[in-house]
Amino acid sequence: MISENEIKKVVEQVLMELGGAIKVEKGLSMDSNTDVKGCGEEEDGLPDITTIDLKKQVLVPNPEDLAGLLRMKESTPARLGVWRAGPRYKTETLLRFRADHAAAMDAVFTDVSEEFVARNDMFAVKTMCGSKDEFLTRPDLGRMFDEENMAILKEKCVKNPQVEIYVSDGLSSTAVEANAEDTLQTIIQGLKGYGIKVGTPFFVKYGRVGAMDAVSEGLGAEITCVLLGERPGLVTAESMSAYIAYKATVGMPEARRTVVSNIHSGGTPAVEAGAHIADIIKIMLEKKASGLDLKL
Repeated sequence: MISENEIKKVVEQVLMELGGAIKVEKGLSMDSNTDVKGCGEEEDGLPDITTIDLKKQVLVPNPEDLAGLLRMKESTPARLGVWRAGPRYKTETLLRFRADHAAAMDAVFTDVSEEFVARNDMFAVKTMCGSKDEFLTRPDLGRMFDEENMAILKEKCVKNPQVEIYVSDGLSSTAVEANAEDTLQTIIQGLKGYGIKVGTPFFVKYGRVGAMDAVSEGLGAEITCVLLGERPGLVTAESMSAYIAYKATVGMPEARRTVVSNIHSGGTPAVEAGAHIADIIKIMLEKKASGLDLKL
């Protein structure tokens, strides 16, 4: 039977041999940050392929138009130029695919840390879901609170706030930990600059978007905004969205929500998104509308 050390050596050898350096044709320039090798930085003897920027990685040997290929890769997060078509990918392409898939799985199945909640001076409540599995299989329970958790909200939160902002894990705890803190603080700062009063921030575990409707009704909020982790994909597991509604009510149509999506380092940066959200909330209060009824 092959030992664990022998397996590790085989894996290490395969990874070290992944993707050779490509030759750059004379007259073509390449960005100094372009990855022309298959492997990223080594850690504990094994390379971390997830450190490679796919937009700057070239796996096509001796491309006829390297500059054109790089421009095309910069324009999309799609995995262009992986050199093999059909089911037989290069080993590195397959490993990167599996690594990104694993990151997406981790984003869904891990929990937002207690340190994050404490660091942002929030208290935590949860929806009627009793576990992560129930949260994933019963979306309806992720939109509701039991009497105990609703009582906690009413006890600890400011009543009838102009704007109630809270954070929820949604389908990506990774997105929340990466973006929510900066986004939340920027929104609060922006609203204070406009003279708009903000309620008590808190965290909702196992929360779906629709939970904001119960929050709105329970606290009597004029505007409710939730920062929530979105379903992760192979491009990023860190995408967060803000869902905002004017006088949200349980059972209202989705068309009454305004959404700011794609909040992450490769999309709209957290601080920039926070400033934009504060502007939107200000307009909502002025026009007393949200979603399709709001003309921005």
